[in-house]
Amino acid sequence: METYAKALLYAIPFFMILLVIEMLYGYVVKDQKHKVMDSVASISSGLTNIVKDSLGIGIIIVTYPFLLEHLALVSLKATWLVWLVAFLVIDLAGYWNHRLNHTINFFWNQHVIHHSSEEFNLACALRQPISNLLGYFPILMFPAAILGIPSMVIAILAPIHLFAQFWYHTQHIGKLGWVEYILVTPSQHRVHHAINPEYIDKNLGQILCVWDRWFGTFQEELDEVPPQYGVLKPASTWNPIVINFQHLWRLMKDAWYTRSIWDKFRIWFMPTGWRPIDVKDSYPIPIIEDVYHFKKYMPPASDALKGYSVFQVLFTTVLLLFMFYNYASIGFNGLVFFGAFVFIGIYGYTSLMDRVGYAVWIEVLRGIFGIALLWITGDWFGIDAYFKYGSFMVGIYFLITISAAIYFTNFENNHTTNKVAM
Repeated sequence: METYAKALLYAIPFFMILLVIEMLYGYVVKDQKHKVMDSVASISSGLTNIVKDSLGIGIIIVTYPFLLEHLALVSLKATWLVWLVAFLVIDLAGYWNHRLNHTINFFWNQHVIHHSSEEFNLACALRQPISNLLGYFPILMFPAAILGIPSMVIAILAPIHLFAQFWYHTQHIGKLGWVEYILVTPSQHRVHHAINPEYIDKNLGQILCVWDRWFGTFQEELDEVPPQYGVLKPASTWNPIVINFQHLWRLMKDAWYTRSIWDKFRIWFMPTGWRPIDVKDSYPIPIIEDVYHFKKYMPPASDALKGYSVFQVLFTTVLLLFMFYNYASIGFNGLVFFGAFVFIGIYGYTSLMDRVGYAVWIEVLRGIFGIALLWITGDWFGIDAYFKYGSFMVGIYFLITISAAIYFTNFENNHTTNKVAM
């Protein structure tokens, strides 16, 4: 996990720089594909994902080293051919994992966050899950284990394979000629994220598009069918933690309310979106019917709230970079505590972005506990050893959090509501 944390020290700034470049390009060409609150929500989702992964939260059904030990027919050295085969196996496994996520109700819960944005940009790529608490991906790596591909090769290629899926989440790159026949491109991935009937559940490949072409899930982007983004059951919130478990909560309620014992069992394994007839009629869920004329989620937000939301996500990112830099020194218990502050913070400020009334209590209590921790320990997880006034700045941050939560809830929120009513 420490190695992963160190890798994030380089990956996070790199991704943020690319995000800024895309935003600036959109501004210059007057074709901006980012909306402030949506992009803040997307980046916040990415932050929750990397905290969860860096802490190793979840249950792995089986690890690749275990499979390798028990299934390998031969023992291979890491030659260039082995690296190539390993990449192909990872990409094929990624395709089928992705296809399962789009096909089975239960698995859709851990993937819906990635599709929840109603925009399509590089920030959208950061919408990664925290609900994938049951790790089964190594099971799909049986071919690699049987071939005896070393664990070290898989361990190095897996994060590279994941990070390489970032670049094609953009609307600023058109079709790429002959590349379209080999790699997944922005054009192809726009199709994948679209909710148009022509595009649903298409282009499931991650790096190579050959799997889609071979297994019948390929769809070219059509000029006459402009992609519309989001999910057919809109998330209607900026809170990534809520989105991560929204679908699961719906499944649990449907399983509880249905009168059919058989439906209570099979709902988890039915095609994505399937619901028992009795609960479908009694407890309808709004679904987008006309993908070209639905109202996107956009609660009232002043420039001040937008600016504050950007401040929160940037400061949270800086705190996380410090956490990863000081990963070993903080220790596991400290990391869990640190991660909890981050999770609660993201839940709090994204709830404030949603204009949810209880957000003020989350933010005020978080701020009070943060200041109390600083008072008791005299430091913020050792930050003063690296930054002379680090703890002081964290304390100021918590004071700003408390003040802003009260202001946006009790003052500006009322003012904004009155303006909307007028």
